[in-house]
Amino acid sequence: METINSNVTWLTEWLHSRLQLLNLSEFWTEVLLFGVSAVIMLLASWLAFMIVRRVLVFTIVKMVRKTRSKIDDFLVHRKVFHRLAHLAPVVVIYFLSDLFWGAQTTRLAVFHDIVSLYLLVVIIMVFQAFLKAFEDIYNTFPFAYDRPIKGYLQVIQLLAIIIGLLIAVSIIFDVKVTAIIAGMGALAAVLMLVFRDSILGLVAGVQLSANRMVRVGDWISMPGHNADGTVLEITLNTVKVRNWDKTISTIPTYAMVSNSFINWRGMEESGGRRIARSVFIDTHSVKFCTAEMLEKFKKIHHLKAYIEERQKEIEEYNKQHEIDESLPVNGRRMTNLGVFRKYLENYLINHPKINDKMTLIVRHLDPTEKGIPMQIYAFSREQEWAKYEAVQADIFDHVLAIIPLFELQIFQNPSGDDLKMLGSLVKN
Repeated sequence: METINSNVTWLTEWLHSRLQLLNLSEFWTEVLLFGVSAVIMLLASWLAFMIVRRVLVFTIVKMVRKTRSKIDDFLVHRKVFHRLAHLAPVVVIYFLSDLFWGAQTTRLAVFHDIVSLYLLVVIIMVFQAFLKAFEDIYNTFPFAYDRPIKGYLQVIQLLAIIIGLLIAVSIIFDVKVTAIIAGMGALAAVLMLVFRDSILGLVAGVQLSANRMVRVGDWISMPGHNADGTVLEITLNTVKVRNWDKTISTIPTYAMVSNSFINWRGMEESGGRRIARSVFIDTHSVKFCTAEMLEKFKKIHHLKAYIEERQKEIEEYNKQHEIDESLPVNGRRMTNLGVFRKYLENYLINHPKINDKMTLIVRHLDPTEKGIPMQIYAFSREQEWAKYEAVQADIFDHVLAIIPLFELQIFQNPSGDDLKMLGSLVKN
């Protein structure tokens, strides 16, 4: 310590003697002495930073890119080594400040505090870069898709910043960190209010991850927040959803737990997307099939085997029970609506875009004032929106076009042309 002080005295006195040649007052001599010392330290620290960054960091990055491991690549991508280069000027300034101002304890203490604050900022920056690199490494594992950790890392970053602020306050005001924490008890309510969303988001993030309620890439619908699309990001405070119109909806993370939403992941994993749509059959067009109608229906590929088998079954039943077939109401008969329903069922079973391993039903719903709803309940193999809609449209195009062949009619309310036609008939 005595050696350092002697060097300090020698260097300070040498600079002081050179500045006295300018014939300035003692006050301005001290000011210039401080300025020259500060400039020398800044230039030396900048030079040390450039040497470390250009030489050492460049060498490390070059070596990293030659390795087979991808872990160090993420450290380079997040600039962990680049931020570590900021430690070089800290060391230089800390050493030179002792060299120049070792004899001036007050000034040296102030400057050490400034350097300590800078060192604290560098440490926090390096720590944040390391956490981002750790997240990138974690995301390379298969289980990261189901259990993202971005929210947890944000909590760690927030805690690091809070700890850094406490240390900074302790350095500036020269008090112990424990004393600051003890004095913050009265501010607990304020802190709870300020960090309310972060606390709720942390709890919600744990629940979302533990229960696998939502993950990045899921398609969710949450009408209360105008969200209907793909989850882009799950953070500590928000969940970002890209809607189908390419807009971005931001949902508070805790809202995903406190409110209800639909996750379509199950549909995507099942291998099919549901089709549940009806056409309304005019009740006046429903009738028993005649022999001529059945012969015509036999020519339809999907109906020939069914009609032949059904005819045989009905004939045996009517003969066995000695049914008087002079009236259609007696015995068992096929209807055009029933044959049409069977046709749709066979048509969907053989459709290449329909998943035949999932539920497939063609059924009548309760008649309404608009007719008899004939519902198709099936699952498309195509799940992508545009392709799914194309499959659904293709099926119902065929249904609407084939209905007249079964002597059925689609119900629709009278249009303007229908009323004009009715008016002309009345006039005639």
